[in-house]
Amino acid sequence: MFENLNVWEVGALLLLALLIFGDRLPAVISDGLRMVRNLRNMARSATSDLSKELGTDIQLEDLHPKAFIRKHLLSEEDEQALRKPLQGVYDDLRADVTGVHNELKDVANAADPRRPGTSSAPPAAPAPRAASYDEVT
Repeated sequence: MFENLNVWEVGALLLLALLIFGDRLPAVISDGLRMVRNLRNMARSATSDLSKELGTDIQLEDLHPKAFIRKHLLSEEDEQALRKPLQGVYDDLRADVTGVHNELKDVANAADPRRPGTSSAPPAAPAPRAASYDEVT
């Protein structure tokens, strides 16, 4: 969460907190930690209640609708059957977008004012590996 903060920024935040809360800072920190603990306990109890009701083991991450359906309602064969029609559409769309992208690069290279008198395209760079439908979803 704080990976992108350096030592000076953390120090400035601590100094700002000390100026705002003053002598109450330890009490504010303990109240914040107590609230976080209570929220975790509430989430844990809600997932355990839901697990008992459904009769299966559910983690907090599984409550995302997409993950829930994948894990608890669809078998592997059902999921593949749902993906199969969309895979062809995705591949066709990906090929069309790649073609349009290449044509736009060719037009941009032909219209580049820094290259007077040359309208030939530079050697093509290797095409990036196309992501599959499974990787995107």
